[in-house]
Amino acid sequence: MLLEVVIFFLALSMVFYVLFAGADFGAGALELISGRQDRETIAHAISPVWEANHVWLILVVVILFMGFPKIYAAMSLYLHIPLLLMLVGIILRGTAFTFMHYDAIQDGSDRTYNAIFKFSSMWTPLFLGIIIGALVLGRINPDAATFFEAYLASWLNLFSFAVGLFCLVLFTFLAAVYLIGETTDIEQRSAFIRVAWQLNGASVISGGLVFAAAQWNGLPLWRDFMQSPVALMAVIFAAVLLPLLWRSLHYARVAWSRILAATQVVMILLAWFWVQYPVVVKMKNEDQALTFYNTAAPDETLLQLVVALVVGACIILPFLYFLMNTFKGKQFTNN
Repeated sequence: MLLEVVIFFLALSMVFYVLFAGADFGAGALELISGRQDRETIAHAISPVWEANHVWLILVVVILFMGFPKIYAAMSLYLHIPLLLMLVGIILRGTAFTFMHYDAIQDGSDRTYNAIFKFSSMWTPLFLGIIIGALVLGRINPDAATFFEAYLASWLNLFSFAVGLFCLVLFTFLAAVYLIGETTDIEQRSAFIRVAWQLNGASVISGGLVFAAAQWNGLPLWRDFMQSPVALMAVIFAAVLLPLLWRSLHYARVAWSRILAATQVVMILLAWFWVQYPVVVKMKNEDQALTFYNTAAPDETLLQLVVALVVGACIILPFLYFLMNTFKGKQFTNN
């Protein structure tokens, strides 16, 4: 029971990170195709809550470190390069955003910071997806004899980059949908709706590329989905929501569009999680695969972790609600 509670908190933290921080990254990526007015809207939407989004990533790291130390160690060792590149992206993005908007000296350097912000907003979700792809593909080899096989082959492949591209497109789609409610300007709102339509189509195409790349790299991902009733139903449900989402976007129904877009993303995460479960890190040798069950910490540690998570949730969630309500409450009420 303790193990299942820890897994639940881990999954929930990942969902929140994707829904909030994912859209945060996507908003930065949207700046590449945005005008000055759109960039101001994006900055206004991000600035009050952007730093709080990383609470969920910290939770994921802490849960893995305490609850599943072997998984944490394997990821830190065999995927240290993409992990480092992702963390560099997070740091560059946060630093650039801060100096871009709060620097006491306003000069030409804000253009440099803006370029770094946009680049790192694409770079970070790309490498997050690459890491996920590496965990799924099963090319991590503890018995590797060369540097390439040990630290590069697991993620330097078509499938991992296809998953990275899918994450980037999905996060940008989420951002476009969320941003519809961040402006009252009709033309600007219409522009965000149009971009959301386009990115929704792009996310479907990039999702198909993930399955094609999996087949190319010898991963029977399609078969795994077909053999998992829960994963299959989650994908079907996400597809069924598409016409409802399109209708909501057409009529600019902000709340429903956000709910439907977020639900689609949650269904995708559920399908992936269910297909993988209980495996977290697939190895080249299937007998060496790391699961929640063969890597779990002792019950005494899990008990302390559960207590910390429950107490932490009682503290974090009310304050997070207060933060969101303070800066976004009026907006939600109006919408």
